[in-house]
Amino acid sequence: MKISWRARVVRRITSRFVKGIDTSTVDLAHVADMRARLDKIARFLKRAFGVAVEATTVNGLYAEWLRPKAARADKVLLYLHGGAYLVGSCRTHRQMVSHIARAGGVQALVPEYRLAPEHPFPAAIEDAVGVYRWLLANGFSADNIFIAGDSAGGGLTVATLLELRHGGFPMPAAVVLLSPFLDVTASGESATTRADQDPWFDAKDMAVVTDNYCPPGTDLKNPLVSPVFANVAGLPPTYIQVGDDEILLSDSTRFADKMKEAGLDAEIEVWPEMWHVFQLFIGKMPESRRAIKRIGAYLARRMQTVPPSES
Repeated sequence: MKISWRARVVRRITSRFVKGIDTSTVDLAHVADMRARLDKIARFLKRAFGVAVEATTVNGLYAEWLRPKAARADKVLLYLHGGAYLVGSCRTHRQMVSHIARAGGVQALVPEYRLAPEHPFPAAIEDAVGVYRWLLANGFSADNIFIAGDSAGGGLTVATLLELRHGGFPMPAAVVLLSPFLDVTASGESATTRADQDPWFDAKDMAVVTDNYCPPGTDLKNPLVSPVFANVAGLPPTYIQVGDDEILLSDSTRFADKMKEAGLDAEIEVWPEMWHVFQLFIGKMPESRRAIKRIGAYLARRMQTVPPSES
């Protein structure tokens, strides 16, 4: 199936923007500028109708509750935003997550975990685990908690699950990963086979993450850094969406294969001609809306409810 003309326009415009970011020298001032630029761009993205935003603080972290009118009060989606562990915020992801929350009929909690290079590995994992434990301590049972994340937030999601398992904490009901960044070594075959197709990234861009997120001497195959190398035993049901034109495609396919080989519940959808976290552009292209509708259906199915209808 051919992609829409709207998707082709979004692909072309965003490619120019992302490819125009100079990653040859990334210092704190450069990172701060990228954060500010992304926050400004996010102002043009609108959150879903009927979803209220409530600012809060969790374990000292700024966070936002996104509450659809029809949301179940006893269920929560913990959403970990992407951004290469360097950028991203509630503002950059508020729009997409509000649509996911509305599609699934679930309230979402989006924390602003600590970012590198000021706070390198494992600070983000400590924060995410802390927020999950806070949810448990504040009346949410594990089987009513869902975790989702995109890009680096997807890698952080899996690393959080590994730490929860190590600590003996109960697993959440299900997991959603959007174009997860699961291998900072860029060892997957798609780093080569999709190099000419990916409109955003090159394999060499991965070095920016390792240089800023991973302290010197870090084993880049540490499962908490590159979860594709993890023992997946005991992980909860997982749903993955990834674009077929991503250099990170193999991160998703290898992880899904590993889960299936271990007898775990894993679903993966590879979207033709789509790129990294294309779901961000809901409202701009129909493929994003269809993808988020499928995410909502998955969450609703796991909650044994029917997703609310679109208005």
